[in-house]
Amino acid sequence: MDGARPAEPRVGRIRGALNPARWTLWRQRGSLIFYCFLVESVALVATVRTAVTVPVRGWDLFVFGVLAGLGVLQAELGRQIERVRRLVSDTPHINLTSVWTFAGVLLLPPALGTALVAVLYLHLATRSLARIKRVPPFRTTLNATLVVITCYSADFVLSRLGVPDMYAALTAGWRGVTAIALAAVTYFVVSAITIVPALTITKRSVTAFFGGLGDNLLEVATLCLGLLTALTLATLPALAVAIVPPLLVLHRAVLIKQLEIAATTDEKTGLFNTTGWHLLASRELARAQRSTRSTFGVLMIDLDHFKSINDEHGHLAGDAVLRAVAATIKSAVRDYDSVGRFGGEEFVVLLPDISPAAALAVAERIRSAIETLKVEYEDGSRVRVIGDLSASIGVATYPDGGTAVDRLLQAADKALYRAKDAGRNQVVDGTATA
Repeated sequence: MDGARPAEPRVGRIRGALNPARWTLWRQRGSLIFYCFLVESVALVATVRTAVTVPVRGWDLFVFGVLAGLGVLQAELGRQIERVRRLVSDTPHINLTSVWTFAGVLLLPPALGTALVAVLYLHLATRSLARIKRVPPFRTTLNATLVVITCYSADFVLSRLGVPDMYAALTAGWRGVTAIALAAVTYFVVSAITIVPALTITKRSVTAFFGGLGDNLLEVATLCLGLLTALTLATLPALAVAIVPPLLVLHRAVLIKQLEIAATTDEKTGLFNTTGWHLLASRELARAQRSTRSTFGVLMIDLDHFKSINDEHGHLAGDAVLRAVAATIKSAVRDYDSVGRFGGEEFVVLLPDISPAAALAVAERIRSAIETLKVEYEDGSRVRVIGDLSASIGVATYPDGGTAVDRLLQAADKALYRAKDAGRNQVVDGTATA
């Protein structure tokens, strides 16, 4: 009997998906709903038009079956990896399906390419994402529709250059190479551009939609593998299955890299966590010890009276303040400086190759930026603003402030508490008294 219990919630989810009145889409912003219907209408019109005007041959149906079969096989073999990857990387629109969809662009009539996208994303939604509650069906549908539009854009480039598919490219010489290269670039660019409206509407971070470097390198790699898949099917179809093993290895390698990033990142602010920051600081210390003239600084930053913000506005508002302060600190330092969160309302900054006077100047710039910060948050139907923020900052520099990471942190921490004892909202140099 116990084994049958999970069936009820699953039946409830299926009924909810079949009942339009209960769709998650209706709880989104009106502009996002409009965008979903707009892109879906464009994709539908384009599919109907090409289905009528572009004939489908028997060989096309065979290639469609091979691509769909290999895509489903790869997704099944990498299903557990994909679930974990999506839990640590909030970029549901970036996945390995580009291998098969781009190959479809190069080999299939456009309408059949749309059918391929539908098969792959339907399988993705029902298998790989079935247990990831934070990916509602409308998002998967939107992502699939944007892929369809992306495929049509790449198809358009090929047709305009007079190389409609891979078969024609094989006899077109450099013109064929150029056409396929431009189609790949178009695929990559359009897939990014079509996400921009959703980024603007939902006010999510750029990274949440476009992903990090690893996500985008994955997209480039899948396009290259898609090209190789199309080339193989156009010349030696029996070898197409050989694309699956390296694709699974790539999938696992990307997951490992994302897990490494997740293990060193503070989930709430996106900054380095204690482990990640200590690792970078230890590397900087080793580098400084190899050079007699090298120096670096450490800042300890603590928000003043943060508990009163949580008490007055709530913890969700407090989290919004932490994220805003984290962004403010990052904008006030150099690109190669490392900002971390040490827990609670305490932050730490690593400043490589900097003099004591310059480190104090950076600390003062951060303090001043936090002092002028205004943080908006939603309180029911109202938008409220949190102001009058301030921070106390302790500074220590290597080697005068200490010759070990922990000694530098202790010196900066003691200076931080002296700043608090002296009235808060100020910078104190801990190097001189270390």
